[in-house]
Amino acid sequence: MKTIFQLDDNIETSQTKSLWVFGYGSLCWRPGFEFDKAVVGHIKGFSRKFWQGNDVHRGTEEKPGRVATLVEDNESTVHGIAFAISGEAAISYLSQREVKLGGYDTKFTTFYPLKGAPIRNILLYVATPANSLWLGDAPISNIANEIIETKGICGYNVEYLLRLADFMRRYCPDVEDSHLFNLEAAVMTKIRDKKMCLTTMMGDAEITKELVASNSAQAYKAKACVA
Repeated sequence: MKTIFQLDDNIETSQTKSLWVFGYGSLCWRPGFEFDKAVVGHIKGFSRKFWQGNDVHRGTEEKPGRVATLVEDNESTVHGIAFAISGEAAISYLSQREVKLGGYDTKFTTFYPLKGAPIRNILLYVATPANSLWLGDAPISNIANEIIETKGICGYNVEYLLRLADFMRRYCPDVEDSHLFNLEAAVMTKIRDKKMCLTTMMGDAEITKELVASNSAQAYKAKACVA
């Protein structure tokens, strides 16, 4: 899957003074706002978990989907993309998407790019158990069941998970995110067993063709069909 924007691996010292935001979920493949630069890297002290509910973008009030959040974990790192924010409209957009509709709070931490200077105060959107959409931990099989059964205004919950897993394989190939990849494997097994149509759930037909054909996404061949 090709991203729709240019990714860099380096941050110049002069660029660290900009306002940056860290994307670790759908922002990795669908940011939806203007930015000056996008850089691959990681943050420390967190792990990525599908513990946050979503009743708008990937689910409904009756059947919320599961999306990623960050859980404090001193021994872990989370890889994703740092975006240098361009203009005030981006912050308003993110506040609506992540805070008002998503149930996330804001935090700041340090971001480490593959090359160059770290960003000392990058903005994070983090969901906590205090928000009303919190679903929390559950067995991987149970989370997978919720994901294959939910859909919101932005599409199927399956798409969110698989595009994030594909991003990680392509741009952070040496990183093992066990929660993400174990969940992906469980979802793909259930899709195959239930004979569900993966192409329909993945939304963008052209991008889905790349996913199905890619060497890093052979598992997506489980059940491909014409949408």
